[in-house]
Amino acid sequence: MTAPHQSGRARPGSVPGAESDDSDLLAALLDGMDAALCAFDADGTVTHWNREAERILGWTAAEAVGRHGLEGWAVRAADAEEVTARLVAAMRAHGRQVHEFALLTKDGGRVLVRTQLSAVPGADGSPAGAYCAFSEVHTQIDLERSIALSEALFGDASWGVVLVDADLRPALANAHAARALRSGRTALLGRPLGELLDQGVEEIEGALQHVLASGAPPAPTDLWVTLRDQGGAPPERRCWRSGFLKLASPLAEEPVPLGVAWLFLDVTAARLAEQDSARMRFRSSQLHRAGRAVAECDDPMEAASLYLDFALAGFADHALVDLLPEPQATPREPVRLVRAAATPSGTPTPAFSPAEVRHGIPVPYAEEHPALEAVERCGSVRAVSDATEGWAESRKWPDGTLHALSTALRSRGRTIGVVTFLRGPSRRPFDRADTTYAEDIASRVAASVDLAVTLAAAD
Repeated sequence: MTAPHQSGRARPGSVPGAESDDSDLLAALLDGMDAALCAFDADGTVTHWNREAERILGWTAAEAVGRHGLEGWAVRAADAEEVTARLVAAMRAHGRQVHEFALLTKDGGRVLVRTQLSAVPGADGSPAGAYCAFSEVHTQIDLERSIALSEALFGDASWGVVLVDADLRPALANAHAARALRSGRTALLGRPLGELLDQGVEEIEGALQHVLASGAPPAPTDLWVTLRDQGGAPPERRCWRSGFLKLASPLAEEPVPLGVAWLFLDVTAARLAEQDSARMRFRSSQLHRAGRAVAECDDPMEAASLYLDFALAGFADHALVDLLPEPQATPREPVRLVRAAATPSGTPTPAFSPAEVRHGIPVPYAEEHPALEAVERCGSVRAVSDATEGWAESRKWPDGTLHALSTALRSRGRTIGVVTFLRGPSRRPFDRADTTYAEDIASRVAASVDLAVTLAAAD
């Protein structure tokens, strides 16, 4: 082997200057390597020494090339025998030999390196020397640790990990993320996020773009998403606690964005429990405040309206109270209901006293109306718009109503009427917890209305 920093002789029959060009090319290649490299001929003389070796040990190529072995300058005398034996063994072995030993720096310090020794065969196949590529052990361990971490994250991690490229498309995903997105690990690669998520795509893509432009946010964030209907599975709303990391190439002179690492954990159950607790605390507070306000009312019907006004906050957009002309233990068909009150205030329906309700004109509800069914069942009935035009108008509800909950007003074993809560398009449908709260409100409203009916009968 010819030292890259020295010009060699031209071989017979070669083009003049070709060997020099080859040496220059070899020197440039060796000096551009990320790993330190030195080479030895069959006698153990150093023939090559690149810039990375100079950086680690401090010895320049001019000082290293031409030395016999490493003893006395790059290796301590006590370690020289072992190092030389490994070097000689590598010249006779097949494949690479990996070892760790300490080398000396020019300033007298010691550095632990991991080496890869490999034989260099001659033209006839006999050993012509060996090369030794080495790097500091801590650097190698850091690299192996990074690779091991990557393998672990994309193996059995208990949270989702998705690598998103600069075009905001998944480039790599672990098994947990694939299950969360209802897809296979390879099936979701390269697909736009909009094909996987129905709602929440804009928030996620906005977060990814922010990370690419400005770096990772200081703390994880909760992102609510709705998965698309795939394979017959119903749409499902989930909350993912998400963190983002900007990925940049360590090999480029200037940071080149490779994409974003998106790590997330499903925290839907915890967030829903927190929301339910907060909702329950708020509703309990509203009922407490309503009870204190009602205690100051002289008119029982005013008290009933106050209960509804307090209950509407965060619960519904409108509340309607329809009463039977006469309280009944078991409502008889056909059920006739007279509008007694509507809230919030400003609703054009006037408020009637129980005496006026007895002789009032019934609301022209059609058969199977939720209010009529609630009275007949002495319970609660929920209704959701079927998106047909005039759905709310046909049921005598305010325009824009999409969700309804009717609950019978019961007091002293009799049905007095029904209260109906209505929600518009900005609210979700009523659920079972809403029904429980509505029945709690209805019991208080029924007590006030029953008192009003009793006082009207006494007069």
